[in-house]
Amino acid sequence: MSTKFPEYKGLDLPKVAEETLKYWKENQIFEKSINSREGEKPFIFFEGPPSANGLPGIHHVMARSIKDIFCRYKTQKGFQVKRKAGWDTHGLPVELGVEKELGITKEDIGTKISVEQYNEACKNAVMRYTDIWNDLTEKMGYWVDMDDPYITYKPKYMETVWYLLKEIYNKGLIYKGYTIQPYSPKAGTGLSSHELNQPGTYQDVSDTTVTAMFKTKKETLPAGLSEHAEDVFFIAWTTTPWTLPSNTALTVGPKIEYVTVKTYNQYTFEPITIVAAKELARKQFDKKFKEVESEEELKAYKEGDKHIPFLIGETYIGKDLVGIQYEQLLPYTLPFENPENAFRVISGDFVTTEDGTGIVHTSPTFGADDAMVAKQATPPVPPMLVKDENDNLVPLVDLQGKFRPEMGEFAGKYVKNEYYDDAEVPEKSVDVEIAIKLKEENRAFKVEKYVHSYPNCWRTDKPILYYPLDSWFIKVTDVKDRMHELNTGINWKPKSTGEGRFGNWLANANDWNLSRSRYWGIPLPIWRTEDGREEKIIGSVEELKVEITKAVEAGVMEKDIFADFKIGDMSEENYANVDLHKNVVDTITLVSDAGKPMKREADLIDVWFDSGSMPYAQWHYPFENKEKVEKDWRKADFIAEGVDQTRGWFYTLHAIATMTFDDVAYKNVVSNGLVLDKNGQKMSKRLGNAVDPFETLSVYGPDATRWYMISNANPWDNLKFDIEGIGEVSRKFFGTLYNTYSFFTLYANIDNFTYAEADVALEERPEIDRWILSELHTLIQKVDKFYAEYEPTRATRAISEFVQENLSNWFVRLSRRRFWKGDYEQDKISAYQTLYTCLETVAKLGAPVAPFFMDALYKDLNNTTKKENYDSVHTALFPVFDEKFVDKSLERKMEKAQTISSLVLSLRKKEMIKVRQPLQRIMIPILDKEQGEEILAVQDLIKSEVNVKEVELIDDASGILVKQVKPNFRVLGPRFGKEMKPVVNKINQFDAGDIAILEKEGKINVEVNEKMIILSIDEVEISSQDIEGWLVASSGNITVALDVNISPELKKEGVARELVNRIQNMRKDNGFEVTDTINVTLQKDGIVEDAVNNNITYIKTETLTATLELAEVVKDGVDVEFDDVTTKLLITKN
Repeated sequence: MSTKFPEYKGLDLPKVAEETLKYWKENQIFEKSINSREGEKPFIFFEGPPSANGLPGIHHVMARSIKDIFCRYKTQKGFQVKRKAGWDTHGLPVELGVEKELGITKEDIGTKISVEQYNEACKNAVMRYTDIWNDLTEKMGYWVDMDDPYITYKPKYMETVWYLLKEIYNKGLIYKGYTIQPYSPKAGTGLSSHELNQPGTYQDVSDTTVTAMFKTKKETLPAGLSEHAEDVFFIAWTTTPWTLPSNTALTVGPKIEYVTVKTYNQYTFEPITIVAAKELARKQFDKKFKEVESEEELKAYKEGDKHIPFLIGETYIGKDLVGIQYEQLLPYTLPFENPENAFRVISGDFVTTEDGTGIVHTSPTFGADDAMVAKQATPPVPPMLVKDENDNLVPLVDLQGKFRPEMGEFAGKYVKNEYYDDAEVPEKSVDVEIAIKLKEENRAFKVEKYVHSYPNCWRTDKPILYYPLDSWFIKVTDVKDRMHELNTGINWKPKSTGEGRFGNWLANANDWNLSRSRYWGIPLPIWRTEDGREEKIIGSVEELKVEITKAVEAGVMEKDIFADFKIGDMSEENYANVDLHKNVVDTITLVSDAGKPMKREADLIDVWFDSGSMPYAQWHYPFENKEKVEKDWRKADFIAEGVDQTRGWFYTLHAIATMTFDDVAYKNVVSNGLVLDKNGQKMSKRLGNAVDPFETLSVYGPDATRWYMISNANPWDNLKFDIEGIGEVSRKFFGTLYNTYSFFTLYANIDNFTYAEADVALEERPEIDRWILSELHTLIQKVDKFYAEYEPTRATRAISEFVQENLSNWFVRLSRRRFWKGDYEQDKISAYQTLYTCLETVAKLGAPVAPFFMDALYKDLNNTTKKENYDSVHTALFPVFDEKFVDKSLERKMEKAQTISSLVLSLRKKEMIKVRQPLQRIMIPILDKEQGEEILAVQDLIKSEVNVKEVELIDDASGILVKQVKPNFRVLGPRFGKEMKPVVNKINQFDAGDIAILEKEGKINVEVNEKMIILSIDEVEISSQDIEGWLVASSGNITVALDVNISPELKKEGVARELVNRIQNMRKDNGFEVTDTINVTLQKDGIVEDAVNNNITYIKTETLTATLELAEVVKDGVDVEFDDVTTKLLITKN
């Protein structure tokens, strides 16, 4: 055992982390932190799986720090905290990356490359950056079991997912439906509602919009409308002109009033009669048009006139327009089914007069509302579906987002320019081309650009389409009320996310579109007969083998492709004999109960179901660990991910847990905000403002990085990441803590302190020791509470304040003499024990956030004293609050001393009087006897701290100091608003008595407008007027006045103190030991002589000077200049 505490030449946080990491690995500290808690209550943590096919960013350091903090804290609290790493390996991010690498599109899979080859490429790509992720995980100090992670593409994981799907299916919550859904042509798959609502999916775009003119068939018009000489057009506005060829109906509101308007088309100048909602009719006409009152004015118009006239005519109710037929707008083809029921006016309650024309262009192929209202019509309006080469009914837009051959000159063109490769983008979009065509054919009433919010695919960042798809759904609408109810029992940080963003999402949840038309993912385990009348869902490999055996016996399969798999053998070797991916299971044909062949439904499942299954699939439930999962491991005590996961992982965890266990999946959740650049901009490689996490950790170390990220902003708030802020944390917090440790070791090693003595009894310790121990235990209580309540920012700030203000700036500074002067007796031992205890406790309190530095600090202390039998702070127990150490009266007194000292020092700074220059006195008006006694109890400390000779207390009512009060408008404004003026007038009338009440009580009752209100001290600003020769400052209910007159004697003492400082610096520069005595020679200059002679004992004692000589000339001395002093100084070792 070393009898000396390690000493260092400087603080190198990256090096501390490197050496500590090496120690952890060599001594298996992570494993010990878990194994040492064997048999203790588990604390369950779920790791949200990242995808290893992309590189980690600085935001991952933030997210993983939050996770790590609470797992480490709970370990210190005695819990056993197992945490299993995981990898999200399926889905679009992987597939799109592989397609880009291989130079293929989705359509090439199965032709240019087999599904098997494609899936193998995905499998190889998905774990490509695992080593880099593991490296970051280690370097930032995130403790998670990376040796045995769950991987979503492994057969055991996939088998559990199949089991969960079957459980949900057996509850009648999975069904197949043909519906209009969000679809991403660039990704080649449908999207669920929670994917469509990921942050950033809705973006403002400028699109070409068309108000199209639909020419009615005169013979179908009701009386009144049929009498118009001109053609009658219904006008309808759309932001998606590409859907107009698929229009099969126009929808009106049954109770909305509509009017006819006679005018001229602004593009062809032909006379027309249009129909629009009465409330919106005038809004259709811009500055080119002018309303007229008569037919004569209307008919007087000729092409080239400045304004086009319009005349509003008769009114009709929407329900009376239903059944009117119109000519097909763009007659490229007809609906294959029931075309005779298309192109007519129907009614719908969703029609409003908020915008547009009050008449809705209805394309049942591309809109959910459109499809619903078309079905409800009598007879139903057919969607625009045509037969493809395989006799399937398909829309006019294919799955790549291109128009089909039926679309004539538009055939083969993408309906959105964003779908083209950059080099192939045409000058005119399809929307523009359609608008031009309609203008030329007198079928466009108005064409204009319009900015609106439109959804993009969350992975490709390209526009989605609403598209008719045959999909499998989970009936979330049947359980959303229960999901909402269960959510009320989850502790959300922040609460507003759980109640607002997540709660509102649950309350309005739609059925979950489970189907994905992709290749690399977990296949939907449903087999169906060709006629769709019989189906089977498979929930395990065993079930699949049983069904395969039946299929082989029935002759629909040649052999069991999983013949080598042994049922009941849970070994990894056995499971290596099965692969449940699409390229394998699609070769399996099962047999129905009626003896018909059954093919698997072609879709994969939503990758979010993969990750939402991890509480169970990571343990291969229920095939293994059934009791363990059902007892503890199905429900996390804590999870944490970004706020975007409220509609991702948080949602799917909650949904699956509700449907399978009728319970929550997690009890506490921290939803962290974004990591932005220092200007509040989102980080991206494109903008060049992304921060390399490895470089940051290399330069500043993980401890300062983590401490900065956690202390700078609450985890759920967005963090404006400024690299300079980490440097500031390194200097201010870690630098201060390091310097405090260095101070301790310097003198502890000189005195051979090793904490071998019994603890000095609390009551026998000096007041300063008892105070810092009281503050320390108050800190323990606070920090324990903050961690327990998932408030790490408050914990770090409390620790920082204690270290920087109380421990370093107050306790150590005021106790310095006790360490380096006097014999090794009780007072000095008490000082060492107290400072040691503070350092060791801070190491434990800060360990969850700064795991490397705090462990190094703990080991440096404990390896010498062997006070505790732990080999790491992370296997030690969290400090325990002990009320007997807390002395609130002492804390109050010391707080007053700190406040008074701070005020005096601020006045010195204002007047530019150095602290080394003694001043005569300060005056403090007191409010009551108790306050006076508390100040007197710490007056010696105050005098020493601010370098004054006297502390004089005066009665606050003495009139020596005149106080004034004014309103604090910043605080009063939000409270009183328009009624603030009489309150301000009342405050301006306050006299000295009112001010005294405010300062003493912290509040005052006043009458304003015949009502009694309570004003608090923070709603006013109290100050004191300066008096001749004094400076005055206030904080709260404490005011100090500083006598700034400097007498000749005070001036001499100031010179002596400055000389002491210069001598001490020279000792240090010359490398003298703190115990070395010295000889000092000073050159006379007419000032230093008197200063030295008046204070010679003080100078010699402070600097360990044996002889001090004043000489006319000092050769080889160092020039010293300050104030009016110009001298030379020479020191030699005695």
